[in-house]
Amino acid sequence: MTYALVRPRYLSMDDFAAAAGLHPDLVARLAALGLLEPFVDARGIRWFRAADLAVAARIHRLHTGLPLNYAAIGVVLDLLDRIDELEATLRRRSWTSTG
Repeated sequence: MTYALVRPRYLSMDDFAAAAGLHPDLVARLAALGLLEPFVDARGIRWFRAADLAVAARIHRLHTGLPLNYAAIGVVLDLLDRIDELEATLRRRSWTSTG
């Protein structure tokens, strides 16, 4: 089990959108598609982790660089994350076999 050493910083949708350089409607759309996962408080207000700004930037880069819609970008993100996991596993295995 892991515990966060620092409480994550949350931003309102408008603040998150401004920091990401995106329109708030687009941020809401990305959340609806499951590309961003906001925390919803008891009042129903969505809060976004400041750490997810990197995810928003990655989504934006993929959308502008490839002729993909946002739904397809979810698949691409999943594949890229899986590739990262496999490469990390490969590095660990090669490190333990040479060390």
